[in-house]
Amino acid sequence: MYKYLCAIFVSVLICSCSSTIQTTNNGNEIKQAEVSKPKEAALEHFINGATAEAKGDIAAAILEYQDALALDSSSGVYYALAKNYMALNKLSLALQNSKKAVALEPESVEYLDLLAEIYSTAHQNDSSAAVLERIIALDSTRVTSYYQLAMIYEGTRPAQAIGIYKKIVDLIGPEWNVLIRMAEINEKLGNLDDAAANIKELLALDPANSSLQKLLADFYIRTKMDDNALGILNDIIELTPDDLEAREKKAKIYLTKNDWTKASEEYSYILGQPDVPLDIKVKIAGSFFSQSFQDSSLLPIAKSMFTKIDKDTTDWQVKMYLGAIAVNEKNDSLAISYFKKVTELAGWNVDGWVRLAGMYFDNKKYDDAVIVLQKAVESFPENFPVNLLLGLSLSQGEKHAEAKVYLKKAVDLNPSDVTALSAYGYTLNQLQERTEAINYLTKALALKPDDVNLMGTLGLVYDSMEMWSQCDSVYEHALSIDSLNALVNNNYAYSLSERGLQLNRALSMVKISIKADPQNSSYLDTIGWIYFKLGSYKEAKENIEKAIKIDGETSVTLEHLGDVLYMMGKKDEALKMWQKSFDMDSTNKKLKDKIEKGEI
Repeated sequence: MYKYLCAIFVSVLICSCSSTIQTTNNGNEIKQAEVSKPKEAALEHFINGATAEAKGDIAAAILEYQDALALDSSSGVYYALAKNYMALNKLSLALQNSKKAVALEPESVEYLDLLAEIYSTAHQNDSSAAVLERIIALDSTRVTSYYQLAMIYEGTRPAQAIGIYKKIVDLIGPEWNVLIRMAEINEKLGNLDDAAANIKELLALDPANSSLQKLLADFYIRTKMDDNALGILNDIIELTPDDLEAREKKAKIYLTKNDWTKASEEYSYILGQPDVPLDIKVKIAGSFFSQSFQDSSLLPIAKSMFTKIDKDTTDWQVKMYLGAIAVNEKNDSLAISYFKKVTELAGWNVDGWVRLAGMYFDNKKYDDAVIVLQKAVESFPENFPVNLLLGLSLSQGEKHAEAKVYLKKAVDLNPSDVTALSAYGYTLNQLQERTEAINYLTKALALKPDDVNLMGTLGLVYDSMEMWSQCDSVYEHALSIDSLNALVNNNYAYSLSERGLQLNRALSMVKISIKADPQNSSYLDTIGWIYFKLGSYKEAKENIEKAIKIDGETSVTLEHLGDVLYMMGKKDEALKMWQKSFDMDSTNKKLKDKIEKGEI
């Protein structure tokens, strides 16, 4: 406050002989003494304002400063008003008074500082930068102004910001916050060597600082310099083996390299620490279990982790995972034991069952999913996800009669779920309940009219009922939406080939399917069958045999292969194929006639 007073004291006290009565901003009349000695009166109001400001009464302070200003338009009073308006966030008034203070004393760094701050608060960064540059021109050693200017330039002129930060380093030497900012800007600009140099300068300031070492390691990780990061983290761990943060960073680097075995060494250490929360331990071990679906060698590691966790807890999630691992190991009795513990510990938690079964389902381990869900459905017979997932899992295992029960329950529980309706419709078709299948698939399409996969399923049903007009209409509509849909192209192509229609178009369509999925045995059988219909028996045989090699023998592929062999003049081999096919599906009357006649 003495600085404000100085601005008043430097003015010469001028006496006035006027006896005119004036009014203050407070609404009070000015005393005769104030009229005759305005400078002294101004000083009194200024002191009153400073006192009010010190007490935090900003509104009262402003009124006193305004009274002082009415008597003496001094730069110090303008500055005081600007500062207090700024405190009230009245930026327009603050700016107005600040500019007047600077106009009266253009070389006052203090006044310029406030003006720059007001511009910055008002998000007028260019104006703030211009003022800061004036300050630096007046005082080239003012570090705070350099820093403020650099912060403004970071967003719009990052290269200039770095230059200003370098000046700060030249002025005061290496400084933590400055070097951090330089490193971050250099990284954003792609100046990775410069960024690393900045961080190394920081490390030189405090070589034993593990937080700084981790910061440098993080930088190396972000810039894909994993070996450098590992070197730093290994040094930290060597000095402080119980630094869990460093171990976790190291483990994550190995995970990015897909080296789960090395990552497990660090995570195993972390799991052994009593202070690590249980949910983090479960999350770590769970990630290894999930990855074991792609790499079976990780299953023993996941088992070891969960076994270690299980020693110190009775948490149901741990039992759930151990049960799942037992299922993978074909140890059904142990799995059942664990799952029973889960129901005892958390019989209320259906989400655990659904998550575990969903994990199996997503990885196409449908039998394992069924084991889990059959146990879950005992406790949650009215749960929609449990019934739906169980029905889907059974359906994928070709157990359609069992699947029907649970899918019907799922539809009853949630009649507007498209997945439940379409899965139930598909299963009904597999059980040759086709009229009902059409009913449910149509309901699903009404909810999701542009679902090409639904149309494909409905097309299959119409095809099996020989409702050709409806079949072709559905397939054509589906292809008008997605002309490259592999499943629809295959199914429509096969339908046309069975009827001996548009064979060249059918061939083009199935080639689209095979391009999308070259190892799909159904697609290969379809193209083989179309080649058969076109009389290209060599190509037909090659593709059907490839389908059998990929997915094993089925009644359909064996019958097709027999037909091809017959047309190639290999009647004895054809008869053997037909017989094998009939052994798999004794309901095929057409096939039975072929075997009895010995010809197509």
